[in-house]
Amino acid sequence: MRQIRQSKKLANVRYDVRGPILVEAQRLEAEGHRILKLNIGNPAPFGFEAPEAIVADITHHLPEAQGYSDSRGIYSARTAVAQYYQSRGLQHTDVEDVFIGNGVSEMISMVLQTFLDDGNEILVPAPDYPLWTGAVSLSGGTPVHYRCDEDNGWMPDLADIEAKITENTHGLVIINPNNPTGAVYSKDMVTQLVDIARRHDLVVFADEIYEKILFDDAVHHHAAAAAGNDVLCLTFSGLSKAYRVCGYRAGWVMVSGPKELAADFLEGLTTLSNMRMCANVPAQHAIQTALGGYQSINELIVPGGRFYEQAMLAHRLLNEIPGVSSVKPSGALYCFPRLDPAVYPIDDDEQFVIELLRAKKILVTHGTGFNWFEPDHFRLVTLPDVDMLEEAIGRIAEFLATRR
Repeated sequence: MRQIRQSKKLANVRYDVRGPILVEAQRLEAEGHRILKLNIGNPAPFGFEAPEAIVADITHHLPEAQGYSDSRGIYSARTAVAQYYQSRGLQHTDVEDVFIGNGVSEMISMVLQTFLDDGNEILVPAPDYPLWTGAVSLSGGTPVHYRCDEDNGWMPDLADIEAKITENTHGLVIINPNNPTGAVYSKDMVTQLVDIARRHDLVVFADEIYEKILFDDAVHHHAAAAAGNDVLCLTFSGLSKAYRVCGYRAGWVMVSGPKELAADFLEGLTTLSNMRMCANVPAQHAIQTALGGYQSINELIVPGGRFYEQAMLAHRLLNEIPGVSSVKPSGALYCFPRLDPAVYPIDDDEQFVIELLRAKKILVTHGTGFNWFEPDHFRLVTLPDVDMLEEAIGRIAEFLATRR
């Protein structure tokens, strides 16, 4: 009988955050081991709960959320998103510019499927959130990775971006605040990135899902503000991280810039929205309450708040390990430490994290899983409480002591 194989379209698609390392973790769990999973930015397992007002609002609207909604999203949710960006200085944002999706992940995939023809190149940061690379490839495009400079606080290397632009380059992805590095870009950096897009007639794809998770004096600047009226900008954000509701799947994309030049593209995006009927309707009712209500995230990101204290502790403890260096995160939920190759000569970082998993029952994600160029980094989620983080990083230190 004929073997049933996966599509060739998946040949260059990887999502290592939930790849072989998770399979190995599940195998160990099946044997009875307890695994501390620091591979996914999922707040719920670490004691973070959704704001009560959001849960109450979803519950209240359940009776009227049983049917399909407008494929672009319910009007109140889209209005709330538009008004949010208006309050952030993007005054030309309108309800018609907003599409609601089942999380940012779905909107990234839908937008790229609408936008890309086979072989079109998209500039993607390295390291990146790997969905971007995978979704570009699955949509027929070619991801071209530009380097972010660890020695410069993980800021994008503007010269490297310029050097990698060809006549076939169609878009520039900006992940700010950055996953996995925790970098938050200055206004000047965002402006320079958008200026590159302006000079080369590129569409900007701005992944801003962590925009509310900022530490110390970090300030988030919307790429859409720098893009103005002459650069098409697709801004992606949602409720998952700042409002601790990853499982609700409530995200959006907001379109700004010369929309009159993008009419055909937007017609295509509407077609794909129609084809999936609509986003999860109960979760859409959370959006207005979340954006317009009390912002409990602000208690978590200041000194004394869990997000802040855990990120700073992880940064300090990682840097205390011989041969390990970690840039202090300015936002998001991660550290992306470097293992000095002179101290830890690692050829296969995926195998390295599997060996760490087997030895210490700690699951992290290898750096090449985020399309980093060398096998010398890993990503650590900073969501566990301080006691658990101390235990976890202590186990990592013990393991690394055997590898020096």
